[in-house]
Amino acid sequence: MHDIKAIRDNPTAFDAGWKSRGLSAQTPALLDLDQKLRAAQTAVQTAQSRRNEASKLIGQAKAQKDEAKAAALMAKVEALKAEMAAAAETEAAVGKALRDLLAGLPNIPDAIVPAGGDEAGNVEQSRSGEPRRMNNARDHVDIGAGLGGMDFEAAARMSGSRFVVLRKGVARLERAIGQFMLDLQTTQNGYTEVSPPVLVKEQALFGTGQLPKFEEDLFRTTGEHYLIPTAEVSLTNLVREQITDEEELPLRLTALTQCFRSEAGSAGRDTRGMIRQHQFQKVELVAITTPEQSAAEHDHMVASAQMVLDKLGLAYRTMLLCTGDMGFTAKKTFDLEVWLPSQNTFREISSISNCGDFQARRMDARSQKRGEKGTRFVHTLNGSGLAVGRTLVAVLENYQDEGGRVAVPDVLQPYMGGLTHLEPGA
Repeated sequence: MHDIKAIRDNPTAFDAGWKSRGLSAQTPALLDLDQKLRAAQTAVQTAQSRRNEASKLIGQAKAQKDEAKAAALMAKVEALKAEMAAAAETEAAVGKALRDLLAGLPNIPDAIVPAGGDEAGNVEQSRSGEPRRMNNARDHVDIGAGLGGMDFEAAARMSGSRFVVLRKGVARLERAIGQFMLDLQTTQNGYTEVSPPVLVKEQALFGTGQLPKFEEDLFRTTGEHYLIPTAEVSLTNLVREQITDEEELPLRLTALTQCFRSEAGSAGRDTRGMIRQHQFQKVELVAITTPEQSAAEHDHMVASAQMVLDKLGLAYRTMLLCTGDMGFTAKKTFDLEVWLPSQNTFREISSISNCGDFQARRMDARSQKRGEKGTRFVHTLNGSGLAVGRTLVAVLENYQDEGGRVAVPDVLQPYMGGLTHLEPGA
């Protein structure tokens, strides 16, 4: 959400930011509504002031026994009440139109973000590890089937496409990956583990920017709740309508949850396997900071996600997203892309964004220095640390051998009871 006063003060900068994200100039419509809103507010205040003045004069006229004047003043008061009501109705309608327009506009990219229309404009920042290149590398679907641990047909019979049933060692490996990620983030990177709701109300999704623009990608219950598409929603809304002491920031939170997405905009993409599913597990990282801490905290979150891949021994690259490929709420985003031998390419496994005060304005989340009266909006950041299903895919593919076995990475073996390999048919 944007501050209309800031737009009023520097419309050129906002239009330039939105243009870089593929939008036409938005400030003419915004400023027109803003002008109409302020005019309506002034009309309400003016009519109210005139009504109050006329009301006082009624008493004076009656004290002077001037009934004609009193009657005329009472008629004026009634007319001013009607004028106030009409102006208030205009104020409400124009105010809603302005808020609705603002709510649908994305964040303004940071100055460092490269211009670009889509993922082709993203800029590689670094690489880590040596990609494993294999002749006739099997994909995770074939590997999982060979291990007797991945069943898409059973899932389709009960739930439809884009679901999977995991069994045996594969199911245990998925659980191990999630637990390893949580332990790493809480013991080494300063995150506090949270077990949040996965059902939230509309205002929570509005606060983090999924609503109203992306409702088609959400699963809604028959009541007033939605299933979360990411624990970012639950974790970030912990500071909703709160004033947090700045001395307590940065606040680092993490959660391992099920996530649910309709994938409405991905028809035909990644229909095979576990890359893009309706239900999946993810370890989410969220940070609440002051504006001064924001950039450094972004670097810390990126390093925290990279650490998972480093310890798993998976090759990956770090990409700075361009203006046209960033998410709606982000001002700056880094993606981590892990190497998949079956596809002979890197695929996204984590997206880590600094949202500035964009979400905080939608949630009314503020901070305050102890002993001071003033408050200001916090900055919010979020990222995957990591997507568990995609990490499982990467482990299966990168640790496969020609005999159909999959080696268990060293850091996961304690979570697997010391097991060193997943064996076909075991």
